[in-house]
Amino acid sequence: MIDEKFALLRTHRNNISRNHRLLKTKLTEFERQFIERRLSEERFAMERLASSTFPLAFKIPPKAVGGNLTGNVSGK
Repeated sequence: MIDEKFALLRTHRNNISRNHRLLKTKLTEFERQFIERRLSEERFAMERLASSTFPLAFKIPPKAVGGNLTGNVSGK
């Protein structure tokens, strides 16, 4: 099950990369809009799949930002 989700994540990542490459080429306005829409859809699908595959979100404690984990910024 998890291997299938990783394969889908890779597929979305590859599609996103392909769309980015296509946007660097000469396109009509209609083609550009189509690819931008597909890019948006692929990003959304990847984010949705990633959040369902990895449901945990880790937050950095405010005191740990800019210092060590004890919250002592001076290092003493």
